[in-house]
Amino acid sequence: MSRTEELSRHKGAEGKGPGRWLALGVLVLAVLLVAVDATVLGLATPALSEDLQPSGTQLLWIGDIYSFVIAGLLVSMGSLGDRIGRKKLLLVGATAFGAVSVLNAYATSPEMMIVARALLGVAGATLMPSTLALIRNIFQDPRERSLAIGIWGAAASAGAAVGPVVGGALLQHFWWGSVFLINLPVMIVLVVVGVKLLPESKNPVAGPWDLVSVVLSLVGVIGVVYAVKEVATHGPTWGVWAAAVIGGACLYAFVRRQFSLPSPLLDMRLFKHRGFSGAVLADLLTVFGLSGLVFFLSQFLQLVQGRDPLEAGLAELPAAVGAVVTGLLAGRYARRYSVRSTVVGGLAAIGMALGVLTVIHKDTGYPLLGAALLAVGLGAGLSFTVTADVILSSVPKEQAGSASAVSETAYELGAALGIALLGSVVTGVYQSFTAPASVPAPVADAAHESLGGAVEAAKQLDPQTAGQMVGAAQEAFVDGLRLASGVGAAVLLATAAAAWFLLKGQELQDGIEH
Repeated sequence: MSRTEELSRHKGAEGKGPGRWLALGVLVLAVLLVAVDATVLGLATPALSEDLQPSGTQLLWIGDIYSFVIAGLLVSMGSLGDRIGRKKLLLVGATAFGAVSVLNAYATSPEMMIVARALLGVAGATLMPSTLALIRNIFQDPRERSLAIGIWGAAASAGAAVGPVVGGALLQHFWWGSVFLINLPVMIVLVVVGVKLLPESKNPVAGPWDLVSVVLSLVGVIGVVYAVKEVATHGPTWGVWAAAVIGGACLYAFVRRQFSLPSPLLDMRLFKHRGFSGAVLADLLTVFGLSGLVFFLSQFLQLVQGRDPLEAGLAELPAAVGAVVTGLLAGRYARRYSVRSTVVGGLAAIGMALGVLTVIHKDTGYPLLGAALLAVGLGAGLSFTVTADVILSSVPKEQAGSASAVSETAYELGAALGIALLGSVVTGVYQSFTAPASVPAPVADAAHESLGGAVEAAKQLDPQTAGQMVGAAQEAFVDGLRLASGVGAAVLLATAAAAWFLLKGQELQDGIEH
């Protein structure tokens, strides 16, 4: 590096100008774009179920196909951003994300909705690695970068808060597809402002983009996750075993290929760093424990406790508020105390909050639910912010896209597995309820597909029988939710114990990089 380049980098890190913070504002919009979309789906599920009438399996696919596709493509897209430019990839992805949101909004069948969500996953895979990688390159001062990552994480949490509230308001007055159209104004602002404010960055010696590795990673991740989901839902079949074998073989071939390539899609040597591996594992298992619960909680608030969509959205607000508060302070805590204690404390808080939810019932008051959600948010803000900082600080800036993609892959893979496995726990328990003997078989079958299906099917019955059937369905749903919360709590507490050993001695950087 020349002396001029070095001085330029130093000035960019130390300068007091607003440029880097304005650029961060644009990246925050991209995070909001993804976070809002993820949260409004759960809120819209009851109305969507009534309109499109998906089966229980189709409803799970609508919930998790986005995460399946995005998990399969994140590494490829993070590597592509390192090669062609992270700004370019971010802006193209944001444009596609907005356009495909329209397709989601006007889906007319469960199959069309599943395809639209998959396409949204393709576009979404371009956004998250690009935002974190750009933060890694824009902020050279590690303390400033920790604050920037905290703001980035707080934006994701704010999106989780804004999504249900705005979505709930829309659902009060419009059809369920309107919740996807809120992506459009955010996308337009992001693209128009991002063109002018975001700096371009890429790895100058990244080498060619290996398409064989792209296909192997996509087929491998989707094959394995699909197999896990189907085993949890329907038990092992020849088709499921075939998907597992093909997926596992593709992932094995992907790893072998990365070691043989001069310019790999993903540098597997990153995982030799204990802090990097520990942070990735903590992210994956944390989201696994949370995601299934979050997916079904909106249904609990609306279909079991009878709240309207806006009220349900406001009820979930404490989790996002807690995550925003601790996300902004997490870097300071990690430097004052330790990375290990901050992450473990956050994970333990989430685990204990999920444990509290194992005692909920149909008439549980909001103070208990609100307190548990606040504890979940506080813990998540601490854990996710610090692990993201550890992952980015563990690699050279040239590999920021790949490292960010690994972090986001763990997040999305955990979400997909959580919805698949914990969602299957809820669904399995739910489907065991007994409908009144007088209910016709076709109506009973429809009621057993999902809780939304039971509420809709009950409209065909007389009020007394309908009340009995819906009551039995609600009790079974809550039983499943309690069991899933217990599994999630066990996973989170075990993850906290593992993180205590894996993150031993891990510290955040303090000195400015040169």
